[in-house]
Amino acid sequence: MDGKSCCAPPRNGDRAKDQNVSGHGHYPDPVADIPGGTALVGTNRPVIKIDGEGPQRKMKLKPFRLTTTPVTHSTFAAFVDATGYVSEAEKYGWSFVFHTHVPKSVGHTDGVMGAEWWRRVEGAHWRTPMGPKSDADVPPHHPVVHISWYDAQAYATWIGKRLPTEAEWEWAARGGRNDVKYPWGNEPVNQGEPKTNSWE
Repeated sequence: MDGKSCCAPPRNGDRAKDQNVSGHGHYPDPVADIPGGTALVGTNRPVIKIDGEGPQRKMKLKPFRLTTTPVTHSTFAAFVDATGYVSEAEKYGWSFVFHTHVPKSVGHTDGVMGAEWWRRVEGAHWRTPMGPKSDADVPPHHPVVHISWYDAQAYATWIGKRLPTEAEWEWAARGGRNDVKYPWGNEPVNQGEPKTNSWE
């Protein structure tokens, strides 16, 4: 994967128009108090340069609070039920699905040059993450998927919160340790046990 982006490619065309969501929701899971400090954001040693993780820069951060778990499928469903929100993937009518998760019943899918492992699947969105008729396979406590930044922003508005900045997210994810690839250090394993998906 040298020289290729790890992430799903962006969509072409206009983004979905903002929808009116009022702040009446409540995030049911706990939050953590993250202390402020001077964060090193990004890296001067990017593994995949096209992902734009460099150059490394210093940023001063004030203390903030961050939820300790991802937004679940059932929590996002409560937001949609309360507001009628329609996600961007639903508006577009398709989304990218990682190649190992595309059911054989879907048939032919198109990839993107340079990121062939992401396959365009018609009808894939947060309710049906692998494509049509895959809603029954989604455990309610799993993280919601096929959510764009705009979808996440709408959800945050509904619960009366905001999304973390990139610097805040990196600071919290690294557990206060600067200039490391992973929260535990620079090796992809911790005490002999793999701790992260390295695109095997």
